[in-house]
Amino acid sequence: MIFSDLSYEIINKQAEGNISAVLPLGAIEQHGPHLAVSTDTSLVTRIASQAEKLRPDKILLCPTLPFGSSHHHLQFGGTLSLSITTYTQVVVDLVESLVQNGFNRIILLNGHGGNIVPGKQALAVLNDKNDKTSTSNIVLATYWELAGDAFTKGSLMESPALSHACEYETSLLLHLFPEKVNMKKAERATRPDPNWYIPYEEESPYRGVSTHKPTQFISNNGSSGEPQLATTEKGKYLFDHAVQCLVKFVDSFCNWPFLINLKSNE
Repeated sequence: MIFSDLSYEIINKQAEGNISAVLPLGAIEQHGPHLAVSTDTSLVTRIASQAEKLRPDKILLCPTLPFGSSHHHLQFGGTLSLSITTYTQVVVDLVESLVQNGFNRIILLNGHGGNIVPGKQALAVLNDKNDKTSTSNIVLATYWELAGDAFTKGSLMESPALSHACEYETSLLLHLFPEKVNMKKAERATRPDPNWYIPYEEESPYRGVSTHKPTQFISNNGSSGEPQLATTEKGKYLFDHAVQCLVKFVDSFCNWPFLINLKSNE
């Protein structure tokens, strides 16, 4: 079911059932010289929409939040960003609106890497505020992490994993929104040399060390990975897997029991 197409009476009735409210989280930001700035918002919205078509009785699809936490891309232009603090509060406010509407199963479906940290912070805030007074299951799920192997070692993919305006995102857009891709401008960016701890790409395993740099320090054109390797066939492969894994998760999530406070009062 589509939240924005319904009256408040119908929405209120859905909250009484076992349905999950799905709120897609996107971004409007530069994606190299070859992709539209709407890439993250377009992809997460289409994945969520296809899942809703397959599970209309289990998904109440909310309007996508199109703006993300993207300050690290601002120097390239073409980016509309919310600060980390503001973004966290926006997500908190939207989830609390759903809770106020009576929903106690909420999936934040993320489509932008920069949203992960503030998204988790929003969960921490919500946990602190709501778990004392209400019973709910609220989760953050990033679609390429949810899809697992297809986005890390898929049989059709030639580079290690999804990054930014890379083989993966470019392939998805070629499949779903070819009008938003200019393959003539898709090329590997100049990147810093990797070191044993910080790879700056996905070609080395995570070893417990993180850093954060604006994109202009790690890419000369705003992209990463190997966008020139993208194909429509790869995009269909990724899209199908992303939708299948999201549907599988929703089927499970709708049956999750609500946790109770196990701390003894004695």
